Amino acid sequence: MPLLAAAVVGPCHCPSIVASAGKGRKFCSNFPSANSLHFSDVRNLSRDPIGLTTKLNLPSRRHRRVLVVTPVAKIAEGSVPASVSSSNYPEETGVIIVGAGLAGLAAAKHLAKEGQSFVLLEASDGVGGRVRTDEFEGFLLDRGFQIHITAYPEAQRVLAYDGLDLRNFYAGAMVWFNGQFHRVADPFRHFTDGLGSLVNPIGSVLDKVLVGIVRFRAAIKGVDEILATEETTIEERLSKEGFSEAMVDRFFRPFFGGIFFDRELQTTSRLFEFVFKCLALGSNALPATGIGAIPKQLAASLPPRSVFLNSKVTGLIEGSGVISGVKLENGEQIKAKHGVIVAVEGPEAARLMKDKLPETPSVTKTPRSTVCLYFKSDQAPFTSEPVLLLNGTKKGIVNNMFFPSNVVPSYAPPGKTLVSVSLIGTHEGTSDLDLEATVRNELSEWFGKKFVDSWKHLRTYRIPFAQPDQSPPTELRKNPRLAEGLYVCGDHRNSSTFDGALVSGRVAVQTLLRDRKLAKTA
Repeated sequence: MPLLAAAVVGPCHCPSIVASAGKGRKFCSNFPSANSLHFSDVRNLSRDPIGLTTKLNLPSRRHRRVLVVTPVAKIAEGSVPASVSSSNYPEETGVIIVGAGLAGLAAAKHLAKEGQSFVLLEASDGVGGRVRTDEFEGFLLDRGFQIHITAYPEAQRVLAYDGLDLRNFYAGAMVWFNGQFHRVADPFRHFTDGLGSLVNPIGSVLDKVLVGIVRFRAAIKGVDEILATEETTIEERLSKEGFSEAMVDRFFRPFFGGIFFDRELQTTSRLFEFVFKCLALGSNALPATGIGAIPKQLAASLPPRSVFLNSKVTGLIEGSGVISGVKLENGEQIKAKHGVIVAVEGPEAARLMKDKLPETPSVTKTPRSTVCLYFKSDQAPFTSEPVLLLNGTKKGIVNNMFFPSNVVPSYAPPGKTLVSVSLIGTHEGTSDLDLEATVRNELSEWFGKKFVDSWKHLRTYRIPFAQPDQSPPTELRKNPRLAEGLYVCGDHRNSSTFDGALVSGRVAVQTLLRDRKLAKTA
């Protein structure tokens, strides 16, 4: 286990301040010695922050800002990256980024590459925004059904895939229909399985041929061309391509409905084609340590003391129409010499920027939502394949599910099985217990009551804002500049994908640097 330095720091209003041995930093003496804090306590913070606070007898909220964990050597699994600051907020910096989701982290990475000073302010206790992983009872639980498509072009430029140790899903799916599972396979990667898929009831032979044609056309199109092409809904696009109702209802509806949390397939056809292109050129994958490894890798690449957690921004500093800084929940203010980049999800961005954020459809429409239930079992599943399971019946509340421990064994302790079940919508008015009972009842038909009865419920995640609603009309390449000194990025400003968030962060920085004439020249 690596040695750790841990502390809870300012802003402190009490008179008793002591220096951290050998570090020259100031800490509140009300906080116990860092030596009394074990790594397991730090790792448990996201699971039980109140319990950890009680255990350590932490000072009141006004005495602390952020828990800092800095390994002496390599960053340990589950620890906070060294970029997280343990010092007080600066009075002024070059650029302020609000929100440490994928868009904010991408913006920070590009600013660091350009040699610009910045601070990244995150309201929660960790980086990643909606892209986070919790560790619970030895299991890795991603916050909702999330997959990374390896052919995302921006992700390939920004992320170090080798460091993520990505594990691929099977290229296809198993569809539950008419009382049994039917395999739908990508014939370019699983030729024999693809031939077998031709005659199953998940669409006709013509449907399977059409999939290959649409796949090829999407693969050879450029991303810019796709995102600017004439749009309709996914449902209308599939009908126009000639797919049968059976193929749409039994495969496309649960498959793309699970990706966009939109079983009605009203999302723009541009996103359908973009994702289809990336699936044709890459694979669905998960990092070995959970989907949260993606934002952690981005944060680990940032300069020391550039990221502040538990730092909620409540307003912007404005004068004569120019945005010059931010106001924090604790009353402090930080000035920005060059600008502020707001990188939070759509509803929060609208709250923070008020009338400065145009009422684009992705902001004003009801967002896409989901519920994800996790179970554990001592029994092995019916298959050891890393395959996605789809509900092709149009009945029930389960849309898709899989066994994450089949894809990545480290998602579960040895000898255990992790079960992930995804629903579309938040199912307001239905309790967690009732949802669990309904899911168990439905999946008992899939796997048999004996196996499902062996499941023990771990957690239920209700995610009211999983993605912005990007049904037509859309504008997937919005100008990030909203006012002098104010820029915005996020998946509500680009495509509602990991890639769209990463692109929007880069574009926001590029626009700011051009405006301020700070861009490096070749």
